[in-house]
Amino acid sequence: MTHRLPVVLSAAALALVAAASPASADNGTVGERETVCAESLAVRTAPVGAWMGTLTHPQTFLVKEVRGDWVYGFAYGHVNRNGWVQNGWFC
Repeated sequence: MTHRLPVVLSAAALALVAAASPASADNGTVGERETVCAESLAVRTAPVGAWMGTLTHPQTFLVKEVRGDWVYGFAYGHVNRNGWVQNGWFC
């Protein structure tokens, strides 16, 4: 029975990762004004930087640069300035 425990734990870990990722969201494309699909998407001064504001669905974000898991661009709406957001939260 103990030899099956790692397999069960691995399957549970994969299920948690799948549940944590956006189900119907896409990555941003440079030059595109993307619609935010997230309920709440923090706009930051740098990747993992200070918080500047929050975007919500269906606000938009003009992608100017993609850097791994982060995108830089212009956050429309009440933020109304350039900043960084996590990639993968666009419709």
